[in-house]
Amino acid sequence: MRFLWILFVLAIYSCSDQNLDVAEESKPSKLEFDSALAASLGADDYGMKKYVMAFLKRGPNRDHTEEEVLKLQRAHLDNIHRLAEAGKLVIAGPFLKDGDLRGIYVFNVETVEEAQRLTETDPSIKEGRLVMELIPWYGSASLLQINDLHKTIAKKKV
Repeated sequence: MRFLWILFVLAIYSCSDQNLDVAEESKPSKLEFDSALAASLGADDYGMKKYVMAFLKRGPNRDHTEEEVLKLQRAHLDNIHRLAEAGKLVIAGPFLKDGDLRGIYVFNVETVEEAQRLTETDPSIKEGRLVMELIPWYGSASLLQINDLHKTIAKKKV
């Protein structure tokens, strides 16, 4: 009986070793520095670059009709899409809490002045429904790939 117990333990042990080997083989290989990709994204030696972050805030002009709000929101979303397609807007999204802070943008520009010109193209900014606070930001250059990646996972367009 003891002999069967030893065989059982050895069988379990050998199976677990094989499973570990399979698990190790299925792990992706370690990614390595890609100088061509880094250069194409404008990355510095740390893989980072300059952006301008925008905090969208509730603006002073909030007396629009429901129909006007819907039209402004559609135009606002169309502008976001246009800026993203042009490579000027890396990421955008609303906050999920109703308050004065409405959402964020990350602009792919070097200066606050460039970002200011881009914010002025937003219909909700023009109408005073939103205002933006612009702040220089230093983040991963890989963010420039997020819009293309997003297209591969979104079933519906906004």
